[in-house]
Amino acid sequence: MKTDTTKIVIIGCGISGISAAHRLVKSGFRHVRILEATGRSGGRIKSGSFGGKIIEIGANWIHGPSEENPVFCLARQYGLLEPEALTKENQAIDIGGHPPWVPMVFSSLGRKVNLEDIYPATEMFSELMHECSEFHWRGGEPFASAGDYIQSQVHQRAAEKWKDTDPRIKSLRMSLISNMLKVECCVNGTHSLDDLGLGACGLYQTLPGLDCTFPGGYDGLIKSLVRELPSGTVSYNHPVRCVHWNNTREADSSVTIECESGERIVADHVIVTVPLGYLKKNHTALFSPSLPLHKLHSIQRLGFGTNNKIFVEFDSPWWDEDCEAIFLLWEDEDGQIKEVPNIQGSWIRKLFGFTVLKPTERYGHMLCGWIAGHESEYMETLSEQEVLQTVTQLIRRFTGNPIVTPRRILRSQWFHDPWTCGSYSYPAKGCSVQDLENMMEPLPAKGSQAQPLQVLFAGEATHPFYFSTVHGALLSGRREASRLISHYSSNNSSGPPKSKL
Repeated sequence: MKTDTTKIVIIGCGISGISAAHRLVKSGFRHVRILEATGRSGGRIKSGSFGGKIIEIGANWIHGPSEENPVFCLARQYGLLEPEALTKENQAIDIGGHPPWVPMVFSSLGRKVNLEDIYPATEMFSELMHECSEFHWRGGEPFASAGDYIQSQVHQRAAEKWKDTDPRIKSLRMSLISNMLKVECCVNGTHSLDDLGLGACGLYQTLPGLDCTFPGGYDGLIKSLVRELPSGTVSYNHPVRCVHWNNTREADSSVTIECESGERIVADHVIVTVPLGYLKKNHTALFSPSLPLHKLHSIQRLGFGTNNKIFVEFDSPWWDEDCEAIFLLWEDEDGQIKEVPNIQGSWIRKLFGFTVLKPTERYGHMLCGWIAGHESEYMETLSEQEVLQTVTQLIRRFTGNPIVTPRRILRSQWFHDPWTCGSYSYPAKGCSVQDLENMMEPLPAKGSQAQPLQVLFAGEATHPFYFSTVHGALLSGRREASRLISHYSSNNSSGPPKSKL
């Protein structure tokens, strides 16, 4: 088989699909086509406009902007970052996945909370999360989930460490623990830390560098990459109905991609980059024959949750000038997030607070609220006016200011997006490294007598330790492209040279 006639189809024009196409094209493959179900590139990278300002409806930051991060390197190459993000000092800071925000904290009784009173709770929660991540390396998990472990420890430690503390301050600290649990739900994209595997916590790896944003929008990166692909590479509004592959020893090892439009595309290889949420919901119809059982079980075991944003614009700020994040403490919560049967009436409690969009010259007076889990999914079903009213009441209650009035809001709705069905993946309770390895395994599976590398898999949920990130998605696309490049380099002397990217 000559590589100048090899046909490769990529399903999905997110960062993983684009990165795979990039590497293949630069390595000499001439027949690469991306099928994108929607009318735009980027997938869960989605910049939008709100009040005339550019905002990120999807991916927000470059996590760990340093030399090891390919997203950072590309953004720098395309001139998409501010000078501060490019400094050596910025790249050297290791925040361990948690930005050192300057916070303001308000309680549900309408008071601003003294940070010194609650700092010990922040310290204790950080210790507990660090301990959760260490179980993976120690071997053995005394509890099934991170939530179970934290709940087993928090009240006992509070009783020991804060036994002489004023009861009201102790109560505030326990409320902060509840708030930090909500923050972690957003970080991990899960409904509850009871769903997050304890040992699996330690699989995720961070990169050094102070998280940074794109002044002109994250989709500037997507546009720059797509521009470098040959004209006509991407077919938009082209959803795929089914991938027909061959798991027998028949001579014909081609893959047929059946599109919703009725078009049938015969290819030598297909790289599937759809989100895990979509795979969970549609794998039965998407593959014929169906996926091997071990791969199917891993798709089911891995977690895929929802983390939504609510952008809120004001005429003037009610927060301090140096404030970077606002946390909201419910004084009747004591160190746990209770399962509330009435999500309709209390969904707003899951919103941990807001980050302040900076600089003011670019964004005006704008906050971004964060909410994860089932409450976040319910929020998507409400009208924008209902969400605005609820957020207004919340802010008035916590600030004690009855006249604070948002100008307008805009919220994301990732759960009800039919092509994503949520936000990003996490290692759920019962997950293991093997599940992540199964996710990236091509079809036919190892040991099969059929022709290998018919169907390959990329996307953030297929990266073994950068799952849930843009750089993880990008690297997974490059990985699968390199797999094909290596295949032809070793099996075909006329194959293209290995990429230097």
